[in-house]
Parts: sequence; C-alpha cells; structure tokens
Amino acid sequence: MISFYTWGTPNGRKVAILLEELGLAYDTIAVNLGRNEQFAPGFLAISPNNKIPAIVDHSAEGGALSVFESGAILTYLAERHGRFLPAEGAARYKALEWLHWQMGGLGPMLGQLGYFEKFAKEKSAVASARFIAEADRLLSVMDKRLADSHYLAGDDYTIADIAAYPWVVTADTFLADVLAERLATKPALLAWMEKIAARPAVKRGMAVPAL
Repeated sequence: MISFYTWGTPNGRKVAILLEELGLAYDTIAVNLGRNEQFAPGFLAISPNNKIPAIVDHSAEGGALSVFESGAILTYLAERHGRFLPAEGAARYKALEWLHWQMGGLGPMLGQLGYFEKFAKEKSAVASARFIAEADRLLSVMDKRLADSHYLAGDDYTIADIAAYPWVVTADTFLADVLAERLATKPALLAWMEKIAARPAVKRGMAVPAL
C-alpha cells in the first residue's frame, strides 16, 4: 500500500496519473495548501521541502520508504514496477531527458507565469512578458518534438508524458487567457494532448484528490 500526499496541482496530478496507470493500491492524503498544511511537522518529516507530492511506500524492500519530489517519485514507481521507463539503453535516457526537461523548464516557467498573472498583488509587465515568452518557447519545443515523435521520448508513452501533461493542461485552462492563442498554433502538441487525455488512467488521475 502507498500513502499519497497531494493537492490539486499539476505536480500532484503527475503522480496520481502514474499510480492509476500502474493500478496500484494507494490512500490519498489531501494536503490543503490554502491552509498551510504542508508545514505540519508530520508532513515535513516526509517532505522536508514542504511541497507536494510525496509518497510512503509501505511495501518497499527493507521497510517503509518515503519519497518526495514528483520527478523522483515517478522514477521510483516506474522502476519499481517495470513500466513507463525503459530499463536501459537510449530509450531510457530519452525518457529521463524529457522528464528532467519538464522538471527544470516547463513546470517552473508555467508556475512563475501563474504567480505573476494570477496571484501577485503587484503586477509586473516585465515579468509577465518574460514568462509568457518563455512558456511559449517551451510549448513550441514540445510541439516540434511531437511533430516528429508519437510521444516525448519516442514511440512509447512514458513518465515524461505523464510529467508534462498536467502542466500543459494548466496552460490550456488556468492560464488560457495568456496562452490559449499560442497553444492553438501548435497542432502536434494539441494532438498529443487529445491522445493523452483519452487514457482512462489519466482521466482518473486528473481527478485526484477529489476537491
């Protein structure tokens, strides 16, 4: 059994999707970010960076194992269960390459854009222009890749796609007022989104936690 600590954010939904794709038994523990529950001592013992998601795998070899950071969780679960991440060779490193691209680029840039566009009390035209341009550039990188490849890492669906999908959904929903027109110019990315959205496990994962 896995204890899954999460909230309704793209990073949380990545892990929810993989748990559903793998068909694993898990308990969802909602960590309400609006109430600062991520700072509770019990949660900090599992996720010292006070961020969701985090898991505790109670059936791990050697005893219960806690893992925080979404990319680390995706890699751990994929390796442990032998799915969605090739075990070796070029295909493995392509999947890890695009996973880390999402972790270091797409997620942080869209997160910063969301802050300046939706939450910042003082608006900054310079910051908005910077993060809109960088978000558009990163989405264009995806579109170019997907014009030549079925999925981000190649012919097969991997944790790279799982990691990127909830963030692209955010670009098309929460940030649609600044990014929807730019997404509309990226046909390969839109086709990929439709393909990923049709997966039953993705539909279930995107609804976790039930808010």
